Amino acid sequence: MTTPAAPRHPLASFFRGVGDLGRGFAFWGRLPGAMALGLIPAAIVGALLLGGIITLAVFLGDIVTALTGFADTWSEFFAGLVRFGIGAAILGGAIVLAVVSFTALTLLVGDPFYERIWRSVEGHLGDAPPESDYGFWRSVGDSIGLILRGLVAAIIAGLIGLIPLVGTALGAVVAAFLTGWLLADELTSRALVARGLDAAARRALRRDNRARVLGFGVATQLCFLVPLGAVLAMPAAVAGSTVLARTLLDAHAAVGHTDPSTAPAGRRNGA
Repeated sequence: MTTPAAPRHPLASFFRGVGDLGRGFAFWGRLPGAMALGLIPAAIVGALLLGGIITLAVFLGDIVTALTGFADTWSEFFAGLVRFGIGAAILGGAIVLAVVSFTALTLLVGDPFYERIWRSVEGHLGDAPPESDYGFWRSVGDSIGLILRGLVAAIIAGLIGLIPLVGTALGAVVAAFLTGWLLADELTSRALVARGLDAAARRALRRDNRARVLGFGVATQLCFLVPLGAVLAMPAAVAGSTVLARTLLDAHAAVGHTDPSTAPAGRRNGA
């Protein structure tokens, strides 16, 4: 009979998720060739999106002025406060959308490179699934879905950013958590799909390990906000998400779940 493990404190689980990304970075030393290939699509997509963000920032003042003609007769203080909030909301929402779009577009453009990273990490850890039926069109569909969900997250973060005084900071926190969840969702999908988990089973697995999944996703998202961080962190995020997915499945088995749609197919050596 399996003895269920004692539940971990959510904060401890969150930082274990952060550690999963760190374990992904460790694969730069173990699999340097495969990891280096992942820089190519990340650099291309990152340059394009960064150009878009810079262009938006350059014209942000004009955009905000055009949107806030109603404040022209207000006092300078209140008009400036409203315009600052709207500008921060627009820029913050654009950054959220860019981060999510970066992941979706990079995974789509660089699918063969990230397939190689995923396969190499699986082989390094042992007991890799024999085949991945992820496929190009599944990747296209997932990328579109991720961008659409990212758009919703950007709108939510932008609206929260409009709250006076606390909106900018609160919107940034909400954006980090929403985007982090989306990133973790997308990045762990390949390893879970390869083991036969459908969308409902994947959602249930992540929901049961919400704090750890969030820790990984938020850490990844924060890395993406550092200059050149998205390019350097993307291969590590793919590797770390593979480690995370295997660990979640091992934990799922350890607490006695036997549903064939969610149980791991065979023993895996989680990191």
